[in-house]
Parts: sequence; structure tokens; C-alpha cells
Amino acid sequence: MTSSISLWGYVSAHYPQLIFDSYQHVSAVIQSVLIATVLGVAIGVLTYRNAVAANLAMATSSVILTVPAFALLGLLIPLFGLGVIPSVAALVLYSLLPIVRNTIVGLNGVDPALTDAARGIGMSRLTTLTRVELRLVWPAILSAMRLSTQMSMGVLAIAAYVKGPGLGNLIFAGLARVGSPTALPMALTGTLLIVILALALDAVLVLIGRLTTSKGIR
Repeated sequence: MTSSISLWGYVSAHYPQLIFDSYQHVSAVIQSVLIATVLGVAIGVLTYRNAVAANLAMATSSVILTVPAFALLGLLIPLFGLGVIPSVAALVLYSLLPIVRNTIVGLNGVDPALTDAARGIGMSRLTTLTRVELRLVWPAILSAMRLSTQMSMGVLAIAAYVKGPGLGNLIFAGLARVGSPTALPMALTGTLLIVILALALDAVLVLIGRLTTSKGIR
């Protein structure tokens, strides 16, 4: 009971800062996933017709995903310094694999009869790609975006290591004060907010999927 009271007391006393940190956290994740989606879909579109290029794209993004977050952030410091830019760059790199993979697999899974029919009624190759193939692959891309979003919510907490934005700073500050009365409320508040916001973002993406995907494709 005492710890829960302390937690509620901390939230009540610091809610303006918590709202600001939550906004920064969500904003950085959304921006990173959108950038990764544009890059990932572009890479998928450019490589899916060539097996060697497609495998190379997926292998490269897989290798990036195996690099520990602390190590990747450390490698980005000489390039971008500290703050928002290295944090967003790390999230974009981590988010690429699911999006690249789902785009390539999805495009390769489109029934050739559909694309042949589209070309047969006069659609150009680009129009067929954008109006037929990518529409059919959209649920797979959105599924990859959901996965990347959940992963990015957690990775961004570690980005406090490079003075990144968001709730990770609260967790790191709490861990640095272990033994003090505010240590547990700070770390626990940051962790719980990340979980809650991750679930909220996932629900938003599910809603977007229902609104943007025709019933025949679901």
C-alpha cells in the first residue's frame, strides 16, 4: 500500500512533466516508424523482383537488428552527437527489418493473375504497383508497423543513454537514485507509461487498419 501511495503521489506531483515526456516518447516513435515505413517499403519495392537483392536487403536489416541497443547508440554518437537525432536514427534502423521483410514477402505473394489483369486493362507498371499490389500488401505492411512500434517504444527508453527524448530519462533517473524514496516511483512510473502508451498506439494502428483495408482483403 505504501509503494502504491508513493507512486500515485509521484504521478500527482509531476504529471505536467510526465505528460510532456509521454508526448516526446510517442512523437519520436511515430516519426521513426513512419520514416522506417517509407524506407522499408521503398527497399522492398526496389528489390522484391530480384531474389539476390531481396535476400541482401533482408539480411542487412537482420544484422542491424542483432546489434545491442547500447552498442548501436554508441556507434551513432560520433555521427550525430547526442539527443534526438541518434535516438530516431536507431529506432529507424531497428524498425526496418519487419517492414522490409513483410513488403518483399507480400509483393512476391501477390497472385500474378491479378497483376496481369491490371496490365491487361491498360494500367502501367507503376499504377499496377500502387493501386493493386501495394493495396493487397498493405495489411502485411501495417502488421510490420505494429511490430516496429512496439519494439521502438522499448528501445527508445534505452536512448536516454544518449540523452534521447521520452520516458527513458525518468527510468534512468530512478535507477540512479536507488535507495531514495523517489527511486521506485520514478522507474515504475516511466515503465508503466511506456506499456500503456505502447498498447494505445497498437490500438490506434488496429483501428487504422480496419478503416483503410477493404473487407475483401482482411
